[in-house]
Amino acid sequence: MIDLRLLREDPDGVAAALSRRGLDPADLANVRDLDERRRALVAEVDTARSEQKNASRTIGQAAPDERQTMIDAASRLKERVGELEQDLATVEAEFNAAAARIPNLPHPDAPDGVEGDGVVLRTFGDRPDFDFEPRDHVELLESADAIDLVRGAKVSGARFAYLKGDGAMLEFALVRYAIDVAMRHGHIPVIPPVLVKEPAMYGTGFLPTDAQQIFTTHDEEFYLAGTSEVPLAALHMDEIFDPGDLPLRYVGYSPCFRREAGAHGKDTRGILRVHQFEKVEMFSFVHPDDSGDEHERILSIEEEIFAGLEIHAQVVDIPVGDLGASAARKFDLEAWMPGQQAYREITSCSNTTDYQSRRLKARMKVVDGDNLFVHTLNGTAIAVQRAIIALVEQHQRADGSVAVPGALQPYLGREVLLAR
Repeated sequence: MIDLRLLREDPDGVAAALSRRGLDPADLANVRDLDERRRALVAEVDTARSEQKNASRTIGQAAPDERQTMIDAASRLKERVGELEQDLATVEAEFNAAAARIPNLPHPDAPDGVEGDGVVLRTFGDRPDFDFEPRDHVELLESADAIDLVRGAKVSGARFAYLKGDGAMLEFALVRYAIDVAMRHGHIPVIPPVLVKEPAMYGTGFLPTDAQQIFTTHDEEFYLAGTSEVPLAALHMDEIFDPGDLPLRYVGYSPCFRREAGAHGKDTRGILRVHQFEKVEMFSFVHPDDSGDEHERILSIEEEIFAGLEIHAQVVDIPVGDLGASAARKFDLEAWMPGQQAYREITSCSNTTDYQSRRLKARMKVVDGDNLFVHTLNGTAIAVQRAIIALVEQHQRADGSVAVPGALQPYLGREVLLAR
């Protein structure tokens, strides 16, 4: 949620910033109007309650012939308080619903544009140059019985798969490798719950805007997290940090679930875009002054992980029109995928500033001042399925086997995968 004080004090500045994200000015004006009505009603309710309390207090002191008149007046004040409280509840509900849909203010340095307008900042790793016709990941993995898409679809439907044999072992190796790298940089490993309640989803900004992509349980009491960012962020919901606690950094591993509702008919081949996948996610709670540096730090860890896997990729500064609701700025790593002859996203890292912490009420103590909302950041260490695609396609050999990069060999115990 955006800072309402900033909206009140600098409405034009907030409107200009959010116009870069394509927000309709009428939506922001509606939030401002509802905020003003809400604050006015709070004042009216407080005044009416005070008057009711004073009227009730004086009844016992009144002369007998005045008492009934005062009782009637107190009764009317009580009714008035009830009416005002109902009005306030209605306006607060409208205000909360409208404010929840306002995205975070974009970082001034984030580029303008929409999906596809990202700015390539740099590349790393050698782009593979094959002297044979490269295969895509489906052909490579199926030929070694390392994936079963047909039975995945039979059991669970489209966009599901079994990883088997070398495919399963590759996942385990990638997960432990990424966790080890993150731990070297001070991240505490966590296995979080993946079934979460509404406050966690709302607090991280996935509700209400991304509701169409979220799986729920039958009674809708629980939501299946689409990323461990959700339970990691909610880990310190309603808590106040001592300044010495920060920065606090985690690395979580979990299965993730997304409907991919907006991607009907897109990327249907293989495991690039699936409903269930596994991910290692980094998450940080930091002092507000430190979030810019922390963002670059998380990005550098992502680059280290994929440079160690000898993956050719590019770093992309994502445009404001393609940011999620909570992000002020986001960087993606896009790996070259020979099977598609295109760069595709394999990680992202976002600075959500205080957008999530306001919803989660995660603050830090301040001496002689109001407690500050901390800043939260998240970054993908490994999105397993996409990392597998990049690795097997970039390191494939003419016979269909895959050379294991040196950094991963200790985790797999071999130098070649998918050998027939």
